[in-house]
Amino acid sequence: MLTKRIIPCLDIKEGRTVKGVNFVELRDAGDPVELAKIYSDEGADELVFLDITATVDKRKTLAELVTKVAKAINIPFTVGGGISTVEDVKVLLNAGADKISINSSAVKNPQIINEMAAEFGSQCIVVAIDTRNVDGIDFVHTHGGRKATLLKTQEWAQEVCDRGAGEILLTSMDHDGTKAGFSNALLAEISSALSIPVIASGGAGKMEHFKDVFTFGKADAALAASIFHFKEIGIPELKSYLAGAAISIRK
Repeated sequence: MLTKRIIPCLDIKEGRTVKGVNFVELRDAGDPVELAKIYSDEGADELVFLDITATVDKRKTLAELVTKVAKAINIPFTVGGGISTVEDVKVLLNAGADKISINSSAVKNPQIINEMAAEFGSQCIVVAIDTRNVDGIDFVHTHGGRKATLLKTQEWAQEVCDRGAGEILLTSMDHDGTKAGFSNALLAEISSALSIPVIASGGAGKMEHFKDVFTFGKADAALAASIFHFKEIGIPELKSYLAGAAISIRK
């Protein structure tokens, strides 16, 4: 049985870590290099680094900052934001990223998933899906959640899997920052249908939410930001709790 992963997320804007609610009302959460090192030392399984305004501002992810973060940690590291070409991926992998995450560019040009997977291997390619429920239907959103699409979330998840993505990072915009729990029903539906791992994002507020997302949500990994940044939950304590709840977790 594969162990479940705990993944802190560093949402970056103008070189600082930020966190909001439902993708807005951002507040400063600290220096990303310092936070990355703390999480690595505390036993996080991986890190995700998202330049959350890169696509909106038509900028590329800050490769220099990626290098600084990569040098500070010894765990796998995924980078996303403004990535739209094979060349972008090369730059970030050379800067120290282990994987890259694409979202808006994949929706705009789905073939880029195939191209990136062929060039770098599926294990390097994470497709992030920001989803919001509209009148009972889950739809994909892009550009940091600002732009709605007509893509149904479940169908898009299957397509990116078929195109060669190695993992999906599924963020429920309805749950993001609310600390009310993950979107377990949607996660379970997608995880059960796909052959690749699904990372759950959006809604973590207490330790029980992680237990629930691994059992009811069938997620392979759980990502959170503010509860770690503001020291509401410690990673060592969370892992101890999950181990006690019979969740297979990396020590």
